Amino acid sequence: MRGLKLMETTIRTPSRAPFVRAMFGRIASRYDLMNALMTGGRHRAWRRLAVRQARPAGGRALDICCGTGDFALELARQGASAVVGVDFSGEMVALAARKAQAAGLSGRVQWQLADALELPFPDDAFLCATSGFSLRNVDDVGRALREMTRVLAPGGRVAVLELTPVRSRLFGPVFRAYFRGLVPLVGGLVAGDRAAYTYLPDSVRAFPTADKLADLMTQAGLVEVRYRLLALGTVALHLGVKP
Repeated sequence: MRGLKLMETTIRTPSRAPFVRAMFGRIASRYDLMNALMTGGRHRAWRRLAVRQARPAGGRALDICCGTGDFALELARQGASAVVGVDFSGEMVALAARKAQAAGLSGRVQWQLADALELPFPDDAFLCATSGFSLRNVDDVGRALREMTRVLAPGGRVAVLELTPVRSRLFGPVFRAYFRGLVPLVGGLVAGDRAAYTYLPDSVRAFPTADKLADLMTQAGLVEVRYRLLALGTVALHLGVKP
């Protein structure tokens, strides 16, 4: 990773953090492939939409729980002057750095090992902050949202793209059968880790509904909070503005 800056900070370890960090470390090399298989490749369009709504052009952008870096790289592609991607999985951050180098974006994206619940940045440091398919893995969703809000400059936007509990009585049972049955099976075959892809539907089931997540964003200090359901109600894109 020559030429790439990777900074490390002291990482807080709440009760679920060691489990989540170890799990993502195990599946890092197959993470992108599994995302493409599970969404039929639609995650790319959802990510582009989320970043457009975040409006990163001309400012500094932050992506929390950045994983293998796709959101951070999209922020750079859509005009952010500088991007910081943070995650507490070293394996994920290493992959993200290699992807940035391959895409010719390593000069505009910085990767940092850090905890989303204790961001190592001053107040008002970023124009926008994003989180993609990762907020349900933190130990305290409200605290993560408060940290994202804290580091935003006034007028900055938070965009959260996340799987959401399905409310449809007709489609819900079909999706749950796919998500709880087929996804762990494919995860075992492709990623060699059925347990990690059994955790995935469990984490969605325990995650706040779209309405509740909007309430948490408001409680974190954001205004103009709204959301849009995608993919037959299985994915939600939430937006909020720091006053």
